[in-house]
Amino acid sequence: MKDNGQTTKQVRNENLSFLQRTYIPEIAKGLVLTFGKMFGKKFTRQYPEERWTPPASFRGRPVLVQEENGTERCVACGLCARVCPALAIEMQASETPLYDKERYPVKFEINMLRCIFCGFCEEACPEEAIVMSDEYELVFDKMEDAVFGKDKLLIPKKKLQKRLDFLREYK
Repeated sequence: MKDNGQTTKQVRNENLSFLQRTYIPEIAKGLVLTFGKMFGKKFTRQYPEERWTPPASFRGRPVLVQEENGTERCVACGLCARVCPALAIEMQASETPLYDKERYPVKFEINMLRCIFCGFCEEACPEEAIVMSDEYELVFDKMEDAVFGKDKLLIPKKKLQKRLDFLREYK
């Protein structure tokens, strides 16, 4: 086998015992783990009354970061829409009179029925303008309600500070 101009040799472990070749020990380990979980201590959360607080690493619904002055952080580069595997993000850019950026999104929509919560949009964004929030409850009566515009996507930076700190720590 050749790899980058160098010859590499694939090594197989031929010294396995008969029992190891039949995979019986590995199957037994899996069964022990399964039965241990079945008969172990149970944990149940009474959901509507007991709310779960997700950790900072949780990927909930994607939202746009709103700065303290009320403007969105997004510069309408379109990377999030290009990288989205489900094609859930749609945006339209325009020029802005603000001095800190040249463009802003006139239209920014995410179809939550198509979103697969992969986090690629968050990874691709150079401005940390779109992040995965800790919101996990999404309920829609009609399909039209599942298309979130800027009015539902803009969240103040203070509410997202925990996630933004997590992203800065692990990037």
